[in-house]
Amino acid sequence: MTELTIAQALAMAGDLKTVSSEPQVDIEHLLCFVLKQPRSYCFTWPEKTLSCEQQTAFLALLDARKAGQPVAHLLGERGFWKFDLEVSNATLIPRADTELLVEKILQHHAKEQSNQVLDLGSGTGAIALALAYERPHWQVLGVDVVPEAVALARRNQLRVGVNNIQFLESDWFSAISEATRYNIIVSNPPYIDALDPHLQQGDVRFEPKSALVAAQNGMAAINHIAQLSTCYLKPGGYLYFEHGFQQAEVVRLLLTKLGYTHVQSAFDFGGQERITWGIWPSS
Repeated sequence: MTELTIAQALAMAGDLKTVSSEPQVDIEHLLCFVLKQPRSYCFTWPEKTLSCEQQTAFLALLDARKAGQPVAHLLGERGFWKFDLEVSNATLIPRADTELLVEKILQHHAKEQSNQVLDLGSGTGAIALALAYERPHWQVLGVDVVPEAVALARRNQLRVGVNNIQFLESDWFSAISEATRYNIIVSNPPYIDALDPHLQQGDVRFEPKSALVAAQNGMAAINHIAQLSTCYLKPGGYLYFEHGFQQAEVVRLLLTKLGYTHVQSAFDFGGQERITWGIWPSS
């Protein structure tokens, strides 16, 4: 086997152009994972050669990525907010755009010392953990219908080291007491139509369809959550959604019809309306 230098390994990003929108970023993640070194190491020592073991591992990861496997699945983790979360094929890979949802919630509730928060469809626990981490006096509950996802979120809780949070197996509100009321309900639910061609592209091909696809043109879960949240929100409580880039107007109309007030949307990094929220009236 011909020895491979770090510079030569990085140059192999070209092999990923057909499967990745960020081939250089992907190759750096794979190489740093194998070398067990930070990104700066690769550019400080480009002439260093990989050991036989490192080279074999790197080329295997590269082949898997060329076959379309998500980088997060290959490495077993993905950075979100201020920490690295364990990921698996049991649930969605956390996306950077979802951090905007966390930011919006923290911005709206910056002065509130005590809040009851419910995260519906927690998956890895990303949203719930970020909120619990930033607001240690809030009480956060994250639920998911998939047992493996709940177990994953609990492991991520240990990683992050927050105690003001609990993860529970529940089909949306099914395991939540009807007597409980929340200041904030947030969800990044399935919102993609089953016929959407994007389901055959990129990382989503390797993610569970149950976490991606919803009936009623992608609106079934959003409709369900918006309606039932009226029974679980405190007066003046907020409901937040992450949704598809073409769904903002429909979601705003839905919330308005159900009686939510101050309904608004916000843009993602790509300039698309991706987040919508409303307030359940005080009277």
